[in-house]
Amino acid sequence: MKTESFIRILAGVMILLSVALTQFVDVRWLWFTCFIGLNLIQSAITGFCPPTFVLGKLGWITPDGRIHFGGVRRNS
Repeated sequence: MKTESFIRILAGVMILLSVALTQFVDVRWLWFTCFIGLNLIQSAITGFCPPTFVLGKLGWITPDGRIHFGGVRRNS
C-alpha cells in the first residue's frame, strides 16, 4: 500500500472515531476533530506529515514509499 493511501485511510478513521466519541462520550472530542483537520491542512501546505515521520522511524516505509507493517525486512 502506498504511504499516501495509508495516511488518507488513517485520517478518515481518526475523524470517524472522533465524531463517534463526540456523539457518545463528550462534545469536547470535537477538539480532536479540529486537530486532525488542522494537521491535514498543515501537511498539504508544508509537505510534513507527522504520521509519515513516525512510520519512517518505526521502519514501516520501504525505500519505494510503500507501507510494510512490522518493519522493513533486512537481509542478514
